[in-house]
Amino acid sequence: MNINRLFDLIPYQLSKFDKSVALSRKEAGEWKSYSSRQFKEIVDNLSLAFLAQGILPWEKVAIISENRPEWNFVDIALQQIGAISVPMYPTITSDDYAYIFDHAEVKMIFVGDQTIYEKAADVAGDRKIYSFDQLEGVEHWTSLLEQGANGDLAVLEASKEKVKPDNLFTIIYTSGTTGRPKGVMLSHHNVLSNVLSVSRIMSPPEGESKVLSFLPLCHIYERTASFCFLYLGYSVYYAENLETIGENLKEVQPHVFNTVPRLLEKVYDKIVAKGYELTGVKKQLFFWALNLGLKYDPSVEMGAWYDFQLKLANKIIFSKWREALGGNIMQINSGASALQPRLARVFWAAGIKVCEGYGLTETSPVVTASMSNHEEIRIGWVGKIVKDVEVKIAEDGEILVKGPNVMQGYYKQPDMTAEVLKNGWFHTGDIGELDGQYLRITDRKKEMFKTSGGKYIAPQAMENKFKESPLIEQLIVVGDGKNYPAALIVPSFESLREYCKRKDIPYTSDEEMIQRPDILDKYQQEVDSLNKYFGKWEQIKRFKLLEQPWGIESGELTPTMKLKRKVIHEKYAQKIEEIYQAK
Repeated sequence: MNINRLFDLIPYQLSKFDKSVALSRKEAGEWKSYSSRQFKEIVDNLSLAFLAQGILPWEKVAIISENRPEWNFVDIALQQIGAISVPMYPTITSDDYAYIFDHAEVKMIFVGDQTIYEKAADVAGDRKIYSFDQLEGVEHWTSLLEQGANGDLAVLEASKEKVKPDNLFTIIYTSGTTGRPKGVMLSHHNVLSNVLSVSRIMSPPEGESKVLSFLPLCHIYERTASFCFLYLGYSVYYAENLETIGENLKEVQPHVFNTVPRLLEKVYDKIVAKGYELTGVKKQLFFWALNLGLKYDPSVEMGAWYDFQLKLANKIIFSKWREALGGNIMQINSGASALQPRLARVFWAAGIKVCEGYGLTETSPVVTASMSNHEEIRIGWVGKIVKDVEVKIAEDGEILVKGPNVMQGYYKQPDMTAEVLKNGWFHTGDIGELDGQYLRITDRKKEMFKTSGGKYIAPQAMENKFKESPLIEQLIVVGDGKNYPAALIVPSFESLREYCKRKDIPYTSDEEMIQRPDILDKYQQEVDSLNKYFGKWEQIKRFKLLEQPWGIESGELTPTMKLKRKVIHEKYAQKIEEIYQAK
């Protein structure tokens, strides 16, 4: 059958796979699942209900919820009548809610739970709100199902026929590291072209194929992935929350999941922390296997002796890592920010194929993706350019992208659109280099700065390297216009406690520990050991430890965990000044 619009993927899955579990979510301790047939029936009834409610083509409906099947139901039901979904992060502020509701001219709102409802209701005005959870005084989404059940499917089919591939299907407001969020306009063709390109390089296992989903559906990364999973016939299980991922992995035993580097870093740090708790021979074997893995390069012949050792390490150590991920993992896709090469090496060594990709909301999102085979994987690169997408490097090093996946523009912002879309090429703002079809990202164009000595500093690459230290949770490189780079460091207090325990240092409070001379000396050693990877002009000369982690709610991070540099510079202006005033 022809697949021209994203909602065509539902009848496609039904005709090809007819899954007994298309979507599933744990409720009250039990997994509640929906088959492909139920998926289609619910979506059709919702579409008919939206028509009965008077939702017109091109009108906007907001979805604010954690991942759950209802999210998909509403999203695809809107598509079938030509309406436009406006997904929003539950974690953003009420002020951002109000801005997006007004800017997008939202007509109706769907919320997940009580907390989101209260935040949305404060600024919703007279907009109708439906909830996914049963909430007192709020109309439940299933009331729409009942209304749609009496609708005429012939009317719905006529509505679907009017929706064309180039029609807008969503406006995604990017979190942005500065200023108000921008509404990225994506058509069915934008995202579907990307779905088909990416699906070409994914190989589902024979028989049952499962995925655990926990990255937010309101972000284009997991949104496009969800359509890939529909197309490839994966059963999608939604994790309860970030804290239960480990438990859910063991329950679901997925073949694939998507993640961001920060979560992989946390997994790795926990594994290493457990290694330190071991004693005797077990501890020696653990770190022997770990160090072996950190040297691994999947695309290089490592030699017979290394291969023998790695086989042994996989049997006695790394097999436990795979079991912790459910035992069936074929591939982990990492995106949204840079993956530390050492993590890629050690996970590949452990038989866990971590495949890094690159993209932006404006590119639907995938521009490049790593292949999950030893012949084509390149550690430190973000993969090969996917089918139908073109990439070139501008004279100043900026990555430019052209293809059917490139957005239609920013909603109601033609000037901003013109700034980034020139002669058919989207200007990403990222700096990189190409080697044939392989792409490497080196930094963000707007984040590079110059010292008073005229030397350029690329902070992102440095920050990624320094976070390899298990004692460093978060770090920002500063020094624009100063005579040397410095850093604000948020320690990994969990790792710091473990370190103090091993060294018999009494741990009092986070605030007191980061002022102790011996702890400051330890962090100086960590900085010195990582400085050697950079030129003298780039090396961190001074740093200051902070007791409070940066977060989304507190404003220092975007919902995709990127640093809001301007916010951090303003919030910690005095501490940064203290660094440069110190003798």
